[in-house]
Amino acid sequence: MPALPESNETRRILVVDDSPLALEMVESALVEEGFGVDCAIDLTALEKFLIGSKHVLIVFDVQMPEAFGDDLAAMLHDTYGVTAPVVLFSTVADEELAERAKNANAAAWVSKGAGVEALVARIKSLLAETS
Repeated sequence: MPALPESNETRRILVVDDSPLALEMVESALVEEGFGVDCAIDLTALEKFLIGSKHVLIVFDVQMPEAFGDDLAAMLHDTYGVTAPVVLFSTVADEELAERAKNANAAAWVSKGAGVEALVARIKSLLAETS
C-alpha cells in the first residue's frame, strides 16, 4: 500500500517575525507548498506556540524589538526542549547572518534579500535531509 501524503498538520512550521508583511508573505508561500504555518509576531505569541511544540522547523527573523532571533534560537533546546531545525531569515549582511546562525546552532540561514522563494527552497531542502 502506498504511503499516505503527509498532511500540513504533520508538517507545521513556526515563523517568528515582527513584521506583519513578512509574516504574511512567508506564510502564504509555505501554505502554497502544503505546509501548515503558525505565525508569532512577538515573544508572547512565540511562547504560546512553543509549549508542546509540534513544529518540524522554526524560522526566526534576527532583528526584532524584544529579542534577537538568533538568541531565541540558541535557547530553544535548553528551555523548551525543541529539537526542530531553526532557519534564520534576516536583512543583516550575509557574513554576519552566517556567523549568527553558526553561533545559535541554527540549521541554516537565508537573507531576506534572496526572497521568500529562497527561504522556501531552503526549508524544503532541510526537511528532505532530515526525513
